Amino acid sequence: MDLQLPIKIVDELAETIVESTGILDLASGEIRNVVLSEDNDPPYSGFPAEDAEYEFTCGMLSNGSKEVEFRIEVDVVGRKYSVTPSELLELKGRAARLFSAAPEAPAAAPAKKGRKPRD
Repeated sequence: MDLQLPIKIVDELAETIVESTGILDLASGEIRNVVLSEDNDPPYSGFPAEDAEYEFTCGMLSNGSKEVEFRIEVDVVGRKYSVTPSELLELKGRAARLFSAAPEAPAAAPAKKGRKPRD
């Protein structure tokens, strides 16, 4: 089974958050096609885990307004992101619940108050 999901990657530095996107392979835990977001403020270039202020990395899997957060391991030498086998197993269960949940119903319009018009 070849199941790959788009994810958001968040690298936390001491005073900055660097966002990227990537593709998580649910079979292997590898994260490929990582691209830094153009919305980073200030703009960021390079590999965040090499930064002296780097603290940790997490990922977000989303379905509509619902999100699942998970830990991402970083290989600084290889400049790669991945998910450990134990985290991947837990994430698969959480992702299944996320994607099998019924979609959120749109908010109902408030009822109008007042008199009904006469015929």
